[in-house]
Amino acid sequence: MRLIFTRFIVVAVLLQNFWGCSSENPTAPTATDLNDIPALMDFYNVPGVSIAVIKDFQIDYFQVYGVKDVQTQEPVAGETLFQAASISKSVSAMAAVKFVQDGKILFDENINSKLTTWKVPENQFTANEKVTLRRLISHTAGTTVHGFRGYRYTEPVPSLVEVLNGASPANSPVIFVDRMPGREFKYSGGGFCIMQQALIDVEQKPFPQILQELVLGPLGMQNSAFAQPLPAQEVSYASSGHYTNGNVVPSKHHIYPEMAAAGLWTTPNDLALFLIELQRSMRGESNKVLTTEMVHKMMSPVVVGSYGLGLEIYQVSVENYFGHSGANEGFRCLMIAHNSGVGLVVMTNSDNGSKLNDKIFDLIATKENWPGAL
Repeated sequence: MRLIFTRFIVVAVLLQNFWGCSSENPTAPTATDLNDIPALMDFYNVPGVSIAVIKDFQIDYFQVYGVKDVQTQEPVAGETLFQAASISKSVSAMAAVKFVQDGKILFDENINSKLTTWKVPENQFTANEKVTLRRLISHTAGTTVHGFRGYRYTEPVPSLVEVLNGASPANSPVIFVDRMPGREFKYSGGGFCIMQQALIDVEQKPFPQILQELVLGPLGMQNSAFAQPLPAQEVSYASSGHYTNGNVVPSKHHIYPEMAAAGLWTTPNDLALFLIELQRSMRGESNKVLTTEMVHKMMSPVVVGSYGLGLEIYQVSVENYFGHSGANEGFRCLMIAHNSGVGLVVMTNSDNGSKLNDKIFDLIATKENWPGAL
């Protein structure tokens, strides 16, 4: 699936997912103001939305709409947690780049030299070109498995090694290399699972702890966690996911042991802090996690295309934006920012959320006269 923003020319490869996307009805309400968002939510059948807008390198305003769950009718609040889905890749990639910055892993060494619990299976594609950290977090390692369905609370949840091996009770196939590493872009959540295992093996700590210590804590992302499943004390803050027909996802949401690829629970405000740090680091004004040099590497495409290290590089007219989107069962979200200090994070609790995200992005960018807006 390719998403084209209404007023922006954007090819978002990362928005490919296996649930599909319905075509837009031409009678969709015209949105000219934030007050029009509830009408858009009704049209697209999205129960809840949470939005953070960045201006001048800080959170300009935060807005919530609708309900966390159509059954309970509990309203969305500022601390409501949403599944970030593939936006998890951007946040976990920052931790991986931090490993490189600290000399714990080299960008271009064979990742098998760091893996101890599991190894990338060698085959004809890896004979001369190896799977490396740079290639894993830029989707150029040639690894398989696009994305993950997650697991209901009533289902057995596999270990990460079982996910890597495609072994029961994993519901995804084995992760392996099926093309020459380094040659081309191929979106692979499986590659991020390999990265997740490498960080665990090197640090000898649980992945949520690694991310808390290296990224979430230093950036002040206090309402974020890679815990899968969520601890009992956090569940009450979590939004429920909803299908396209408006029904709540059974067990409210799925569990994702593929944490680096899809496991982050967070809020738009916390993701805005992540984007602001990248913006300010690019200017040499803040280096809470990474040096300016390393942030430049994150934002530089690795091969011909529009993906850096855990970040999508969007072309908006002649302007370059950066960010990511996400699609988990019952959740759709988007974060996007520009180095001039503007940005937006939208999180929804519905499989219908992608079209609404586009509309809100279009509305905010036009209203705020962002670079490249038509």
